Amino acid sequence: MKKALSILLAAVLMLLSLPALAGQPVALTGKLMILHTNDTHGYGVTDPAAPSVGYAQVKQYKSDAQALGAAVLLMDAGDVSQGQPLVNLSKGAEAFAFMNAAGYDVMCPGNHEFDWGVDIFLQNAGTADFPILCANLLRQSDHTLYLPPTHIFTAGGYTVGVLGLTTPETLTKANPALLKNVDFLMGDALVACTQQYVDELKAAGCDLIVVLGHLGVDEQSAGNRSRDVISATTGIDLFIDGHSHVTLNERVPQQHSEGDKNVPTTLLVSAGCYGGYIGEVVFDGKQLSAALYAAQPTQVSAAYGDEEVSALVGGVNAQVEAALGQTFAETMVALNGERAPGVRTQETNLGDFCADAMLWQANQSYSQPVVAAFTNGGSIRASIPAGPITMKNMKTVFPFGNTIAVLSATGAELLELLEASSFCAPQPAGGFLQVAGITCTIDTSVPYAQGEQYPSSTFYAPAKPGSRVTIETVGGKPFDPAALYVVATNDYLAAGGDQAYVLRYANQQTGYNTFIPLEDALIAYTKTVLGGVIGDNYATPAGRIALLP
Repeated sequence: MKKALSILLAAVLMLLSLPALAGQPVALTGKLMILHTNDTHGYGVTDPAAPSVGYAQVKQYKSDAQALGAAVLLMDAGDVSQGQPLVNLSKGAEAFAFMNAAGYDVMCPGNHEFDWGVDIFLQNAGTADFPILCANLLRQSDHTLYLPPTHIFTAGGYTVGVLGLTTPETLTKANPALLKNVDFLMGDALVACTQQYVDELKAAGCDLIVVLGHLGVDEQSAGNRSRDVISATTGIDLFIDGHSHVTLNERVPQQHSEGDKNVPTTLLVSAGCYGGYIGEVVFDGKQLSAALYAAQPTQVSAAYGDEEVSALVGGVNAQVEAALGQTFAETMVALNGERAPGVRTQETNLGDFCADAMLWQANQSYSQPVVAAFTNGGSIRASIPAGPITMKNMKTVFPFGNTIAVLSATGAELLELLEASSFCAPQPAGGFLQVAGITCTIDTSVPYAQGEQYPSSTFYAPAKPGSRVTIETVGGKPFDPAALYVVATNDYLAAGGDQAYVLRYANQQTGYNTFIPLEDALIAYTKTVLGGVIGDNYATPAGRIALLP
């Protein structure tokens, strides 16, 4: 026991001090090392000065661990396809090429794998040299599985069963209009599905059962979180999670009867986001060590990463820089696109700028006056620092390729939308709206009154629209719940994405897709209206959304 502890301590010190892994006297022979990443979102370039370790460093980390005698399985818990232009310009295809080169062994899809629709995802998945697992993604027509639910590995003499799960929030986190014939098991059905496959893996004689999930731990995901699944099942040894962009290393009690003295637990781990971490779990045949993280993981070679993978990723990145590196405008002020505090919690100057550009563009493209515009905070993925603005900036901040849609909605529908989209304020939510042409107040001291669950969604309608949200004006005039307003939004919300289910019918009846990408509208607005300079008028938020208390 003392010897095992000393080996583990040496490994910890090795990682924390950041020397060369291959040069350390660490005995890993006979052990299984599981390396894991999640929510990389296209941050694939390896650079000591960058926030991401990159795919070249991941490959080198795996190679050196193998050189020290470990059997290594490299896993990813989803959201590799969308974020940085490095991968999203190819609709995610480059991410799978990079993962093949880095030597990944298995992954589960995240919700952003479906941003271009299920068919594009399946095309990308078909290029992977490794299994992609999901036990709760079904065809709506016949409830058959799109992907294999499990895979069994033999590594270092151990039999490892892996089960894949993906958040049912994908139904509205991806564009609902692109998810034809798609359904996700959720809640009790998700739990039952998990237990079924865990039992099958156990019956197959697996020494270690791993759930690779993109579920997250956010309060707004209650009922479908990794902790919910663990506490309602038995037999999961390790749960590698994604979706919430946090680091996790904790023991979660499995399902048990009250008063049980020896409650089994599951090791729950997650490796943050944007490739800033490599997670590591070591199995010695009997127990799992704690996961270890390093913001700049162990420098394992003088080249700081595998040279072949570095050349592959670097070559694609050079093409992106050449195509998108030109400057087209400048901003005199920093524009806030952070998650929280930021576009998912409150009005920001970048949110104002985006909504203003949408409103302006809609009025250039539609035959009737458009009085208001709004977009979800989750569509804004990064801040823009003061200084030159390039096309790469725009593609990074607005990566989804969403287009501007115009529709007619009643005041009552707008009130339901604003109430639903701010249901958890002041806690962050991707559906939190940034607006133009609307002034409103959100009283966060009033609890959200939850009504019925929206169809094909994990979200709930407000039972009392207007209990937390008050709309003062729309289009510069006093708000009227009975009035019909012509408004602009992105095609994702128009289709009912996030908490915008109330817009689906209005969009079906009156919707008009301009097919003008959001980033193109912002570029045109900046050049035409602002003269190429974002100035002091966007130094601070305009005061369109008041948060109480």
